[in-house]
Amino acid sequence: MADTNYDVLVLGAGPGGYVAALRAAQLGLRTAIVEKRDTLGGTCLNVGCIPSKALLDSSELFAKTRHELADHGITVGTPKLDLKTMHARKRGVVDRMVGGLNGLMKGRKVDVVHGAARLVDRETVAVSSGGTETTLRAAAIVLATGSVPVELPFLKFDGTTVVSSTEALEFSKVPQELVVVGAGAIGLELGSVWARLGAHVTVVEIMKVVLPGWDAQVSKAMRRELGNQDMEFKLGHKVTGVSSGKGRKTVTVEDPSGEKLELPADKVLVAVGRRPYYDGLGIEQVGVSIDERSRRITVDEQFRTSVPTIYALGDLVHGPMLAHKAEDEGIAVAEIIAGKAGHVNYDTIPGVVYTWPEAACVGRTEEQLKEAGVAYRKGSFNFAANGRALAMTAGTGFVKILADEASDRVLGAHIVGPWASDLISEIVTVMEFGGSAEDIARTVHAHPTLTEAVKEAALAVDKRAIHSL
Repeated sequence: MADTNYDVLVLGAGPGGYVAALRAAQLGLRTAIVEKRDTLGGTCLNVGCIPSKALLDSSELFAKTRHELADHGITVGTPKLDLKTMHARKRGVVDRMVGGLNGLMKGRKVDVVHGAARLVDRETVAVSSGGTETTLRAAAIVLATGSVPVELPFLKFDGTTVVSSTEALEFSKVPQELVVVGAGAIGLELGSVWARLGAHVTVVEIMKVVLPGWDAQVSKAMRRELGNQDMEFKLGHKVTGVSSGKGRKTVTVEDPSGEKLELPADKVLVAVGRRPYYDGLGIEQVGVSIDERSRRITVDEQFRTSVPTIYALGDLVHGPMLAHKAEDEGIAVAEIIAGKAGHVNYDTIPGVVYTWPEAACVGRTEEQLKEAGVAYRKGSFNFAANGRALAMTAGTGFVKILADEASDRVLGAHIVGPWASDLISEIVTVMEFGGSAEDIARTVHAHPTLTEAVKEAALAVDKRAIHSL
């Protein structure tokens, strides 16, 4: 058994882990990263964020070709789907990202070790691969092993018909009937992909809204817009069981009145959330504490676990399970280990749903502000009055900014519309600096651009929007 010493040893090569390793090496710390997959990048790069966005872009092009090109004066006939090529393109995107990440590790002199990691003590990790075991030691160990899909006890994954998001990225043909359990971001995005490609998609959600926890106006708008794209919603319904027959499943659901409905399904995508993944890591044996309710690893403000030499981040700890949240934590952890002042502002972490239209948010919702008794003003602007959006045939949705009534400081923002994922960044930046709606309103925005909708919403906070009444 080899015995190798490092300053920092990162377990898990997803967005949080690989960023922590790269930043630690950048700061001059001798660093290694352990990953059980053959490739770096974790769930996000391999079977999550990146491949899903590749499919979303491809399926959106297919949908636009079918439904919108004629309006632009472009005649191409009926498009034909080549799903095999679409998947090949998706894999090419992933391969390129993996290759780039490998290059970064090599360039920063980060040692990459593939295998299953197990904590031996507060400074030692055993890595098993191919029947051999290697021992690694480090002054600081960073846990970044991410999360896995939640499996329902009465709807077990079989990898073929009842599937998680991983398998839903690889369907070899478009299902005629797809039932999606869960109307969160993952369910809506993957449901949207297959609906665009021709599946009849039924989304079952136990709550009475899509995107539970989001601003109510966003939830309402997203249900309407996705409903217009051949996605059917059964809200306030709960799944009670599933049965097999004639090559497909039948999903039984119960409506709010208690009446049972049966939904035919060639595929059932269960997207009800994710859970922290530390199976087999040995955290209990070395004394790492876990919050019994959330099952997240408990950390202090400097991401230290109950064992001072062991840190944790990303989906393992409190906060939203988002890749960009994990990345910022990775930077913060590396800087803290190096003796610097690493910090993450959890009030300015944006959330995005990459359907079309997209949805994006940051900060608090109207419902949260009302519940907390915070006096606020709001300003909204519809993309239907934005020239760039109309030129793109994308005049659906709105920008809404919420500002403190007394100080005008931006408390939250919510967007449904074209490229909301990019537009939210301006508001995140303003909030990071403690800025006001007036700061956005006084900033010159190029014309014609989608960003003008952000400025108009900021102007509307003070009831002085120019291009709306």
